[in-house]
Parts: sequence; C-alpha cells; structure tokens
Amino acid sequence: MTVSDKDTSNFDKCLGCLISPYMDDLATRLFSVTGLLKGESQVILGATQDALLEVLHAKLGRLLLLELNAARVTGKLHAEDPAQRWAEFIELASARPFWDGLAAPYPTMHRRVEAVIRHRCEASLTFAGRWAADRQALASLCGEAPGALLELSFGAGDSHQGGQTVAIVRCEGGRVVYKPRSMAVDIALARFIDELAPAHGERMTISVPQVLSRGEHGWSKFVPHRYAADDAELRDFYRGIGHWLAVMRLLGGNDLHAENLIAHGGSPVVVDCETLFAPRLQARPSGLGEAGDEANLLVNESVLNVGMLPGRGRSLGWRGVDVSSVGMLPGQQPVLNVPGIVNAGTDDARLGTTTMEMPRSQNHPSPEPALGTYWPEVLAAFDQLTATLQDLDATGSLRERLKDFEDCRIRFVPRPTETYAEISRMLWHPVSLHKPGPAQDRACHLLATMAINFLGAPSDPAVISAEVEDLLEGDIPFYTAIAGHGVLDGPRGTHWLPPCNLVEAVLDGWRSADFELERKVIRASLVSAFIADGWYPEDVSILPEHPRLEQLDTRRRAQAARIVAELMAAAIRGKDGTAAWIAPIMGVDGWSVQTLENDLYGGSSGVAILLAAYLKEVAAGRADPVEGLDRLLADVLRSLDLLEDWVYKEWQRAGTQKMRPLQPGGYIGLGSQIWTRLTLAEWGMDGGEGLRRACELAEMLPAAAAADEVNDLLTGRSGAIVPLLMLARKTGDARYLEMACAIGEQLCARVVHKGAAVYWTHERWPNGIGGFAHGVTGIGWALSWLGRESGRQDFSDMANAAFAFEDSLYDESEQNWLDLRDLPVKSVAAWCHGAVGIGLAHLHLDPQLQDPANRQRIRVAAAAAWRVGFGQNHCPCHGDLGAWELLDRAMALDEAPAGLSREQVMGLILSSIEEHGAISGIARNTFAPGLLSGLGGVVYQLLRAHPDCRLPSVLTLGGGGL
Repeated sequence: MTVSDKDTSNFDKCLGCLISPYMDDLATRLFSVTGLLKGESQVILGATQDALLEVLHAKLGRLLLLELNAARVTGKLHAEDPAQRWAEFIELASARPFWDGLAAPYPTMHRRVEAVIRHRCEASLTFAGRWAADRQALASLCGEAPGALLELSFGAGDSHQGGQTVAIVRCEGGRVVYKPRSMAVDIALARFIDELAPAHGERMTISVPQVLSRGEHGWSKFVPHRYAADDAELRDFYRGIGHWLAVMRLLGGNDLHAENLIAHGGSPVVVDCETLFAPRLQARPSGLGEAGDEANLLVNESVLNVGMLPGRGRSLGWRGVDVSSVGMLPGQQPVLNVPGIVNAGTDDARLGTTTMEMPRSQNHPSPEPALGTYWPEVLAAFDQLTATLQDLDATGSLRERLKDFEDCRIRFVPRPTETYAEISRMLWHPVSLHKPGPAQDRACHLLATMAINFLGAPSDPAVISAEVEDLLEGDIPFYTAIAGHGVLDGPRGTHWLPPCNLVEAVLDGWRSADFELERKVIRASLVSAFIADGWYPEDVSILPEHPRLEQLDTRRRAQAARIVAELMAAAIRGKDGTAAWIAPIMGVDGWSVQTLENDLYGGSSGVAILLAAYLKEVAAGRADPVEGLDRLLADVLRSLDLLEDWVYKEWQRAGTQKMRPLQPGGYIGLGSQIWTRLTLAEWGMDGGEGLRRACELAEMLPAAAAADEVNDLLTGRSGAIVPLLMLARKTGDARYLEMACAIGEQLCARVVHKGAAVYWTHERWPNGIGGFAHGVTGIGWALSWLGRESGRQDFSDMANAAFAFEDSLYDESEQNWLDLRDLPVKSVAAWCHGAVGIGLAHLHLDPQLQDPANRQRIRVAAAAAWRVGFGQNHCPCHGDLGAWELLDRAMALDEAPAGLSREQVMGLILSSIEEHGAISGIARNTFAPGLLSGLGGVVYQLLRAHPDCRLPSVLTLGGGGL
C-alpha cells in the first residue's frame, strides 16, 4: 500500500506531544482576547492545530520513518506482527521522552520545531485580535453582519514572516479572506481599473475583490468560482483575460498563476495582486551567445512574465507543469511524483514516491476550457486596451493615473517558490538535522549559485543567510518594497537592490516594449496550451478550390526563398556571431514559448539542417539564392557549438553527482543532435568538427537512455538507436553499436506482451499507442535497424511483435489505423500519429516493397494520406508536406491512389501556400521556424520536391548508409 504524507494521520499522535504545550498556552491567551464570541477560540485552536500538524508532517515525517526503522532494527519493538509494531512505535513516539532523546543526534531540531510552532501560534493570536476588532466593519464584505466565526483555514498560500499565512474565514454572514499584509495596492488597482473603463469606451469585466484595509493587514471579499452561463459570458471572460494582460504588462505584474485568478462567470477576478512593478534587472551574460541572451531577455520582459499565459515548469519537481491562470488545462498536466510512505501502518514503512495528478484550480470559466475557440478574443482585447493606454500616455494622463501606486507596498518574488521548497526539504532532511552546519552551507551555496544564473535572485551573502534562516524555521522568504522607493525589504531586516522609483522604471519599460513581439508571444503561448496531444483542430480546410498546375518549379523555388527570407528576418542576431529565435516549441516538458533549444524537431539543430540544405540546393541550381544565408548558418552553428560545449562540460563536471537527465530522443534529445552533426559533416558544412562533436554527444547517451521513462522515438531511448548506428558506420567504432544494443535490451526489458504483440506503456497511454513518433511503429522501426546492424534476431523479433500491435489497430471501416489518443476522430494520417508515419517506416525498411504485407500497408497508408492527410497545415509532422512524402514514394512504386500524379499533389500544396501563406503545424499565423512542425520543414520538403534532390528524409532520419 502506498499513501501520501497527508494521509498518514497516525503520525498526528506522535506530533501531538510537541504541539500540546503551545496549544494550551494559546488557549489561555485567546481567552483574554477582547471581543471573541463563545466557541470562536475553539475554531481558531482547531485551525491552528490542523495547520501545525500539516507543516510538521512535512518537516518531520522522514525523521519519524528513520527512527521507526532504527527501532525495528535494534529490537526496541517487540510486538508480534508488523502492524502491531507500527502501533507500538506510534505509542513510543507519542511520549515526550522519545523526542527528548532526539536532542543529541539532531542538535538543532527542537529549537527549529519550537520556532515553527511558536510562530504559527503567535500568528493565530494576531488573527484572533484582528478578527474581533474588525468584525463589525466586515459587514461591507459579507453583505450582512458577520456574526460568529464558524470555520477557519490557515495556509491558503505559503507561510511568511513568522508563520503568517492567508486564511479563509467562514462566519454566520458568509465568507471573507484574511490577508496579513497591506491592502493599499488592491485599492489602487481597483481605482485604476474603474477609471480606465470610461477612457476605453468598452465594457470591461476585469476586477479585483472589494477589500477592507487595516494598515498592516486587511480583509478581502470572498469570490466564489462560477462557470460561465453561456457563450456571451465565455466571450466576456476571455476578453477580460486580454484586458488583464494589457493592464499587467503596463503595471509590471507577475506571479499571476492559476490560484491567483478566479473565474466568476464572465469575469476573471485577480484575487492576489501584490506582485506589481517588478524591478527591471540587468541580465548577466550566460556565455552561450549574445543572441540567446537577448532572446531570453525579450521573453522574460514580455507579457509572458505576467504568469497568466501558458508555460511549462522546468525546475525539479515541477517539470512540465503549467500553473498559469489561463493554462493549467485539465488533461494536459503531467503526473507528478510526490513523496509518500510505502507500507504505512507496518514497521516496514519507508519513504517512497507516489503519483499525483495536479488538482483542478478555479481559473477556468468552463469544465472543458475552449482556448482554441476564444484565443482571438484574448489577443483582440489586449490590442484594443493597449491602444487605449498608449493614447492616454500620449496625452500625458497615464503617468498621473499611476501616481497612487507609488506609496503602495508591493511584493517581489526573486526566486521561484519551488526552489525555496526544494531547499527547505533538504534542510529538514534527517541527515541535515543531524549535521546542520554542512546542510546550511550547501543551501547558501545553492542560492548563491542560483544568483549567478537567475536574473533577480539575491547574491548578497547576508541576504542569502537570512533566506536560509527563514527556511530553517518553516517560512518562505518574503520581499516587499514601497513602489516609489524600490529598495526590497527582505527576510530578517535585510535589504536588496538600490533605490529606484519602480513605477517610473516599469512605465519606461512598457513604453519601449515591442508590442508586435508581445502579440506574437500571446498568440503563440495560447496556441501552445491547446496543441498538446489530444487537441484536434477545427475542420477548416486550407485546400484551394482551383489548384494551379503550371510553372510548378518556379513557384516552388519562389515560395521556398520567400519563407527562408522570413526566417532570416525573424532571427535575433548577436554581435558575437550567434543567432536565436523565439517561438512555441515542443520540448520534453510539453509545448511552451521560449528561445529555441538545440533539438532537431523544432529547435536550432533543425534550423541548421534547413539552412545548410538550402545552400546545397542553391549551389546545385535547384533553389533561388537568398543573400546572407551563409552568414546566418555560421551564426546558428556557433550558437549550437556554445550550448553543446556547455552541456558537455557540465556533464563532465557533474561526474557521479546528480544532474538533470538529458533526453536521448531522435528528434528532441541527444540522438537528434548526433544525427544533425553527422549530416552536416557528410555535407561538408560542419567546419570539420561534426564527427568529433557527434562522438562527444554519444558519450552522454548511456546515462540519458538509462534514465529515460518514455521509450519513444521523439524524446525517448529508442530515438538514439539509429543515430548511434550511423555513428558506428561512420567511425568504424564498435562501441557505438554496443551502446545501441544496450538500449535495445532496455527496450526489450520494458515491453508489455499482448498475445503475439508487444507495446510500451507511457503515463499518458498506459495501454500502449501506435504511430511513428510516439508509438510502437517508431520503436519497432528502430529495433529492426538494430537487428540488421547487430545480427541479433531477438531485436528483429521484438520489432515484428511491435508491428503486430500496430496491425491490431487497423480498422476496416476506417480503412486506417486507430489513433488511441481519444480524439474527436478515430484515425488520422500524420507522421507523428497515423498512416503517414506507419507507411514511411515500412518504406524505409523495405524500399522496394519485397514483402507483400508491406506493399499492402503502403497502399492503405497512401490512400488514407490522400483522403484525410491534407488541408490542415503544411508542415511535415502532421501536415500536407508529410503526406506528400509518403504519396511521392508510393507513386514511384505504383501504390498511390489511381490517377494521382506528382504534379497534382505539388500543385495542390503550392496553391494552398500561395493562397493562405505557409502554415506551420502549430496554428495559423503563429511563427515557428522548426524543421518538423514549423516553417523550416515546409521549406525543406519543398527543396526535396525537386526530382534531382538527394537531401535525406528527416522523417526517417535518412543518410549515413541506413
């Protein structure tokens, strides 16, 4: 049995003896609070005890498990069975002598635990006095006299500044929210919005809750979550999101994650608005190139920094998690591994991990959010309100409207809260409690190191020491400033950053913003939220009614040159000879808007392949020249070199230390980078470094493959096999074949058998899935090549069993293979999922279709591609130019639908591009330069459409003799 920490209520009894004396003291002191009604003291005591037990479970749970194991091993437990010995330990640990005996092995534990309890009790006493004093005035928030306190919940947010937390209060008159901070900024923001609406001339549905300010604390009206009643309210809600983005971009707002926004019908209500006027800080050079630094700065200072737009967490424990107030979509969150107790209720209980789905927040206006339908409303509302704000600024009145904020105390979050949470867990680990000095030194070192790499993180040793002291006593460090002054007041009386009028600084930053970039970021980030697997585009075809078949080569060349020029214009160039792009990209953590990474799928490796391929075709006379393309390729390659060198050095430096596992995948991961380097070397466009770099990348593959949990071709271990086989052929070094075989053995050890078929599980597809990029076809394809190159029949047999699973998904009524992603349609025809990838895999393995079964597969796949594979977008991954590749090969083998010609298919695609513009696989009008799902892939396939072109297929990692 596995349960999470919060379910281990048996530990409550153990922790009770630590809490009990303080609770008795709090009860006595509550008795003297003037104005408390009968029974209210018990409500406050109960809420305090619940909060203390929860926090002490988190802090001391591991220690209790360690002591349980020690008691079992040393024979201190004498009961007959494991459950009775568990009960025996609970009794033992519920007595004060047990805890007194821990003073020697854990010298600072008692002082720290007492500080946590004392602070929480003091915070509860402070709340009691404020509740009693403010009771009558709260009628304005409740709608009637509050009456008696009925229910109280502390901990609605992190603990700060001596155990203080937000609290949810239920009383006879309704519910209110207690906040142990100044509410001046809430009042100023509400006034700013109220005065902005008449100037905008359009109804605005955004709001903040009504508040009651009491100086250093205040009360907020409770806003209940309510779904939109109809389409009109849904439209109002999403227009409100656009309005909020415009306002928060002006005011420098951030940290507006899902818990800070409540959907109340047609109104998005920001319930915590203290993080305005974030300081603008100078970025430190990363050493990875000026272009990448500039791109990262543009992203960090854009509207994306507000926290409302979808994005994926990248820190330990939060990888792939989207906590944004517009994102956090149901069904698109990763399953998290959280600490839990294995075998609870027995003396063999130990710390392990259990999986947990992210809970639903109250930020969405409907059970199934429709971002794909309403994101144009968000963008339009942002544009319109930004224009209003710019008009106000042009008249000189905007600065005057911001004056109220200068005296407000605002909060700044210099480090991600999850960073503090991770370090806090380390500081409360039993080893750290046993040897507190080294643990505290390590915490200081980690925070200081973060200050080198993370913009805004404090670097002053005195401030870092104060941060660690807060974590030692159960608080998350807290930074505030008076907006007109700018110096941050940090933990324990420390200060950070020089004086600065933050209102002026943020306004200056807004005035210099690139609003075209802001619009692109909004569009791209909203799109990135709903294109995760499981989303299916609306049935809006981009197929032309009257495709033109004349002058195909001239038109092909013209469109390829035009798109390449667009890619060049969008590049961010550094004076140091580096280049970068900002776009929505597919990473191992999901889709997000950021600077391109190093991968082949949507990243810089793919762009390098495209640019090199274009220059090759220009040299061969099959593509039109584009001025400056050779210089751009050199810049991209320099950027790739810098990042690869940094990763390799970090990997060498880490040695046996923990390092975030790299991805091994063939399209996103080390495998993709090896293929890129080998391909550029084969073309003579690697500066003579490609093979050496491919070998360095391969050194990191065994550890990456061993840590992989995905298995698929895109990001998983199977994607490394074919690049390793190519490297083995190129170098003649058998080590690379051995690496590939080791990966093959890992794959074979992880299969699930289903009769004569096999499949691999994934957290999103526990019963397996078909297809090339993510499913059994791609894994089987890799194992087939491994079997051929190694001569091992077991790999070939496993590949055939994988293909048997794919065959089992064939549906006669669909004339296609079933897609198991629970889409609105039963089957698709794409490379990533569906008929195109299945067909190309078998064509690559059997190019002359000597196996009759493969001939039948290609015939069916080509028919499906022609029937349903066109008309959504133009990219190779899941668009027209992926289907084109399969059909082109099928036509050469006379297995395409009857009467179909190369001219007909290419005329259809070119006419569509001319009519609509090149549309990537992300969404209409969203720029993405990537090779598989972006505009780069459109160009690459247009180059390959020339009958004499010999560029390798990126859809089957061609080249290298395989």
